Amino acid sequence: MLLTVAILKILLLTTTIQKCIAESEFITVQTPLVGIKGLRMETRLGQQFWSFRGIRYAEAPVGELRFKNPQPVKPWKPQNFDATRDGPMCPQVTVNRTWLSEDCLRLNVYTRSVNEKNDLKPVLVYLHPGGFSAFSAISAYAGPQYLMDRDLVLVTVNYRLASLGFMATGTADAPGNMGLKDQVIALRWIKENIEYFGGNPNVVTLWGYSSGSISVGLHMLSPMSRGLFHRAIMQSASPLAQFRYRPDQLELAERQAKLLKCPTTPVNQMVKCMREKPMLSFVDTMEQMFELEWVPGLNWMPVVEPNAGQERFLLEDPYKTMLNGNINRVPLIAGVTEYEFYYSGYYTLRNDTQRQRFNRDFEKYLPIYFFYERDTPKSHSISQAMRSFYFQNKSLEFPQSLTSFGKMFTDLMCFEYHRFVEMISKYVPVYSYFFRYVGRYSHFRDPVTNRTYGAMHHDELWYLFYVPLATPMFSTTDPENNTVERLTRIWQEFAQKGDPNSKTDKYLKHIKWPIYDLDKRQYLEIGNELNIKSNGIYPERMELWDRLFPIEDMRNKEL
Repeated sequence: MLLTVAILKILLLTTTIQKCIAESEFITVQTPLVGIKGLRMETRLGQQFWSFRGIRYAEAPVGELRFKNPQPVKPWKPQNFDATRDGPMCPQVTVNRTWLSEDCLRLNVYTRSVNEKNDLKPVLVYLHPGGFSAFSAISAYAGPQYLMDRDLVLVTVNYRLASLGFMATGTADAPGNMGLKDQVIALRWIKENIEYFGGNPNVVTLWGYSSGSISVGLHMLSPMSRGLFHRAIMQSASPLAQFRYRPDQLELAERQAKLLKCPTTPVNQMVKCMREKPMLSFVDTMEQMFELEWVPGLNWMPVVEPNAGQERFLLEDPYKTMLNGNINRVPLIAGVTEYEFYYSGYYTLRNDTQRQRFNRDFEKYLPIYFFYERDTPKSHSISQAMRSFYFQNKSLEFPQSLTSFGKMFTDLMCFEYHRFVEMISKYVPVYSYFFRYVGRYSHFRDPVTNRTYGAMHHDELWYLFYVPLATPMFSTTDPENNTVERLTRIWQEFAQKGDPNSKTDKYLKHIKWPIYDLDKRQYLEIGNELNIKSNGIYPERMELWDRLFPIEDMRNKEL
């Protein structure tokens, strides 16, 4: 959910990533829409595969389509589309603004064989992280070289972000959830076209990380997504947690309007004015859209849409949908890392200004950072309980308070996982994991020892995707090799049959990963080895959060 300079700089390596083009072969796949030209690439283990990048799956959401539901893409003219390089990123803060465009509703398809309709492969569809305001599916962020050693088809998807993707006025002018509905249109495109790339439209696994994982959880609850996927993978977030759902984020829309020098009333004139503003004006004002320094991490949120004649993604509060069991019942893998947002806690506590905010008024600032209700007796009670549990009501000091502060920020993410798994395991088979592997590379290094501290938020993605600035491409002799092999093979097994276990795979056959149940709460611990553990992840800490945010209280009865 956090922007990091290291990740943003990945874009500077684009020319390096593209240098293989001159040496590679090309292929054109004929689809009902258009002939799509792809490029031959090579996996980390030297296998050949085809890449089709930057494929437009929806019409560019510009002009009158800005802030509206996405429209399916129309056939191109001329009847060929060059998909040999990455398409643009959706508007966001980045070091390379030339890569930004509102014509960003693109997806990438990676496959080892095309047009073999008697041997269609399972399809893995990836939704990227970024707090609904950052990142992308381009190959610099999500290089396919690890997963394409497995026998599957991989699709990575861009979707609209921030105000352009999630502005919600509570009216037909900008009903909200546009970025989530972009994902639905992408899934519909996949259903109609993926067989031409060797993928089976009836064996689709929807997979997301962080805000992408929140998206996957919502697709399990949304009527728009029914029948479009058949398994799900959720990493390090969920849509059921301490935050409540609302029918709009009008105050956020008004803040954007003021920054763009647009009127705030009436709503239709406010949106009309913002519809006419240049794309980069949204990028230039993005940091000012946050209350503090890029806080709260989830600034733009999904909403329960009003019925204004549009196709709606969320018809009711997701808690209500889950409690009623009216969900897309597909097998699920869900898990967290050992330290999750520890590094966010570290940088917050180390900052004198932010640390003193918490010491001065803990009850005011914790709800902003952790996005739960504010300025109510209940809110004050929650904040007091947090301070008592994690800090014994002592003042925060750096580095003395770091262990406790890091645990609290870690639990912010772990609770989302915990709440979703506890509720959905009543309806579908769930395979829970706890990622503890400590490699040579991480999103956080101990500044004293300059060594990786532990498994942080996003860290396991580096063993599923090749991210060239963050790590080298791991070889079979690198210490990370076993983790790459295990994770990609788990994903392959699950995508194929909805069960991650294998009796024959040499990396997996020694372990039997059980389905999560509310008695044993078993999970797979992924460290230097694979082990089955029970009694849940951080049970005492999750008991506190369950008590502070009971399920009935989280359901917004007014919607």
